[in-house]
Amino acid sequence: MNSKAGDVTIVIPAKNEAETLPALLSAIQSKLPEFKVLVVDDGSTDDTAAICKKHGAKVISLPYSLGNGGAVKTGVRSVKTRRLVLMDADGQHSPEDILRLLERLDQGYDMVIGARGRESQANFGRATANTIYNRLAGWMVGRNIPDLTSGFRAADTEKFREFLYLLPNGFSYPTTITMAFFRAGYSVDFLPITAGQRVTASHISPLKDGVRFLLIIFRVGTLYSPLKIFFPLSVVFFLMGTVYYVYTYAFLNRFTNMGAVLFITSLLIFLIGLVSEQVTNLLYSRRND
Repeated sequence: MNSKAGDVTIVIPAKNEAETLPALLSAIQSKLPEFKVLVVDDGSTDDTAAICKKHGAKVISLPYSLGNGGAVKTGVRSVKTRRLVLMDADGQHSPEDILRLLERLDQGYDMVIGARGRESQANFGRATANTIYNRLAGWMVGRNIPDLTSGFRAADTEKFREFLYLLPNGFSYPTTITMAFFRAGYSVDFLPITAGQRVTASHISPLKDGVRFLLIIFRVGTLYSPLKIFFPLSVVFFLMGTVYYVYTYAFLNRFTNMGAVLFITSLLIFLIGLVSEQVTNLLYSRRND
């Protein structure tokens, strides 16, 4: 079944994007005039809301900033159509790619993600971090993941809503929803796109959000299969304990406290992994309730 304009809502979270929204909304109106457009004004202090209304887009204005993920959740809850498209308001994503994403959905996928190439990354540091995330996630799910953090994607609305309770309010929502779809057994595809450069300044703080992005690595693991993270760590500590025990027994003829600590640490990490695995299973069992 092919996507129809009336079945699709384009959701755009925006915070102080008055500079870029006129061109973006005009392009959507020109190329996709029948598509519904919903802009979530995430506590902007500029003319974001007024500009959206001027261009005929529906606007939900939040009284204060909830964060990128919070704005996305607010928008998705209001979507009435069968399918949705999420895109950034900063001018990086081309409206022309929306139909390409929807065509992939028509082929049977539950979510299609616009995958940026390395040339589309903001800087070397961001590209390196995203490469690490992509490879870790790919190892977890057993397939190639070219872009885990892209905010440009199309999905089945009801299936996307199943995981709203898991999504954080910050910038790591794309990672969370992607791994949630994989964990639930839904089909995910990646469509290569070229993203433009930001026109306005990024809302991401390199220091503060750099720490948050490091936590994404652990979120990836705990969202899909915690034991894939905890078991290798447990094995590493067990091997360290074994090597240390052999060394101390051979040269000191005794079992030391450090050896005991390493073995106990190995056991604790393994048990934490088991508990985390059960918690993850309980989280995803909610979608069948």
